[in-house]
Amino acid sequence: MSGIIAQNSGRHTGLVKAASGGGGVWNLIQTLTASSSATLDFTSGIDDTYDTYVFKFYDIHPSEDVSGIEFQANAVGGSGYNETITSTYFRSTHDESGSGGALAYQASQDEAQGTGFQNISSAIGTDNDQTCAGYLHIFNPSSTTFVKHFIARLNSCHNLDKTRDVYTAGYFNTTSALDEFQFRMPNGDIDAGQISLFGIT
Repeated sequence: MSGIIAQNSGRHTGLVKAASGGGGVWNLIQTLTASSSATLDFTSGIDDTYDTYVFKFYDIHPSEDVSGIEFQANAVGGSGYNETITSTYFRSTHDESGSGGALAYQASQDEAQGTGFQNISSAIGTDNDQTCAGYLHIFNPSSTTFVKHFIARLNSCHNLDKTRDVYTAGYFNTTSALDEFQFRMPNGDIDAGQISLFGIT
């Protein structure tokens, strides 16, 4: 078994062997840990080494109620985290009481050739046990020919004691390579949690 990585849970501890029958190896590049952080910035490690990069979110906890995770990118040599995005956003909801189940498109959360930050979660609560978790895939960010697609799915423990499953997808409408990504909350700080960046072979 020398040199073979045992299949594991995929946490931010290193290489992850894919389940039998498909996929590749998840190579840990960097983990950032929030501590009342205004932003978490990944400014290195994203290049043409991998065609797919994945950010994984672990127990993201806000400093202010009704906050969510949002992100933007910089092209190589760029600044300001203001690349052009076109995206789609929908969410499902279910209360702890067993009521309020719903699935709906959220037009207020998408971008149509916008340069603002893209929201990828929903209204996380500040109770001690309330967080969000999930993932964001970035496809071929180093391409200088095509737009850069992304898919995100995060589940939040909502401030009104409900689960919200948010699915976001879209593309950065640029043929410039992307090499920096920033994560933040629209109000308040990222009080706690971790974001890990993986490259997939």
